[in-house]
Amino acid sequence: MLSGWREVMARRPWRISAKLLIVSSVVTVIGFSAICVNVMLDMRRGEEALARQTLENLATTIEADISRNIEIYDLSLKAVTSNMLLPEIGTVSKPIRQLILFDHATTARHFGAIQVFDTDGKLIIDASTLDPLPENRGDEDYFRVHRDDPGAGLFISRPMLFRGAYSIVLSRRISDTDGGFMGVVAGSIRFSYFHELFERLSLDPEDTITVLKRDRTIMMRRPFDLDVIGKNLSERRDWKADNLKAGGSFAGQGPIDETPRLYVRSGGTNPLFVVTGKPLNIVFALWRTEALRIGAVVLVLALGSTIVLAREIGRRAEAERKLEEMATTDALTGLRNRRKFDHVIDQEWRRAMRQKTPVALLMIDADHFKAYNDTFGHQAGDQVLVGIAICISDSVRRAGDCAARYGGEEFAVLLQNTSATDAFKVAEMIRGKVQGWSDDQAASTVSCGVASLVPTAGVDWSVLVTAADKALYAAKAGGRNQSVVASIPKLSLVA
Repeated sequence: MLSGWREVMARRPWRISAKLLIVSSVVTVIGFSAICVNVMLDMRRGEEALARQTLENLATTIEADISRNIEIYDLSLKAVTSNMLLPEIGTVSKPIRQLILFDHATTARHFGAIQVFDTDGKLIIDASTLDPLPENRGDEDYFRVHRDDPGAGLFISRPMLFRGAYSIVLSRRISDTDGGFMGVVAGSIRFSYFHELFERLSLDPEDTITVLKRDRTIMMRRPFDLDVIGKNLSERRDWKADNLKAGGSFAGQGPIDETPRLYVRSGGTNPLFVVTGKPLNIVFALWRTEALRIGAVVLVLALGSTIVLAREIGRRAEAERKLEEMATTDALTGLRNRRKFDHVIDQEWRRAMRQKTPVALLMIDADHFKAYNDTFGHQAGDQVLVGIAICISDSVRRAGDCAARYGGEEFAVLLQNTSATDAFKVAEMIRGKVQGWSDDQAASTVSCGVASLVPTAGVDWSVLVTAADKALYAAKAGGRNQSVVASIPKLSLVA
């Protein structure tokens, strides 16, 4: 028993090291994966921050350019409104009047000529000609706004077809010294200005630039689409202004198309603001490539470590199995040894007690073995023991049964869920096979003691061993080469 415990203690560090190997490998893979995931998330946040900064700079630059041109054009409108109040403006000739009103007017190929309308909306002065054609703008929004609201200031209209070109109209109210309504001065910035502005930028085909009024009316957009121009986003119930506040950003599906983008809004307070957008798949294209590369490396390393770990565990498991087999197998007969038998009978005894099923035990001893051994020698005696073991193995084939060399020339067979009657049949089968085998060899027989009972609380399995051992001695005393069933008065014998 002492040597058995030494073998158990010798094996225990082997098993612990295998467990530590598994745990350490799993922890290493998880830790490395967590680091890689964290690095990839940082890279993703970095790519998003870089794209957001780029879009913010773009939006700010575009808004500044648009606002500067609107401010320059508005100065011309202010000059006209001021000059219209001069007393002599109505008495001078048309050429002089043109010089007075439009001497400081801004002229550019994207700016429309400034016009002056009277209180009824009739065109009375046009910077492009001394004799303008009859025209009435009394029904236009910008005219009604200035007529009804003295404090409207600079008004920027919705995109519209103005004087044969798509434009946005900038207008101001002309008021007399008492604040009375005298008419409207208006000019336009053609869409060609925005087209030229956007074409100067280096943009991806799917990048978007949207110019909006403060009331969220779309004034211009790249890519250009007349079906979108002039729409008011406040009418979109599925898009809220809080999604994209001034100076903020938003990632996802926008209000115009279904392409997920990173949108950035300029943070100025100008009449028009700019929203720039870049598709998320482009924003994260480089990150996605690096993430796939890193993920592939991590996967290869994880698979490699898993394969190495599996091989190591398999190798150690096989080594442990062989050690277990060596530690629990009788080297001569190939049957289980005494230590293994004691372990199995203890387990089966507890199981049978829970299930209330019988356990049978055969104690088998070689007849006249000492005399045979002294006569023919130890080698011949070993051959006899091997032959008996073969006969036992041929007779006991159920997976749950246990055949063992109990000690010297004695063998033990544990039969689960077996009555005394069935156990006696197995014993006779073994005895018959040994007798038939020994007819061809030197004469050799066995005696068998049979015991079977249902374990009960407070009863140890040693009772079963004692009963079978007594039955074996009875078989010996009765002339050998026979099987005897034990009688157990205090316990219910299962027959």
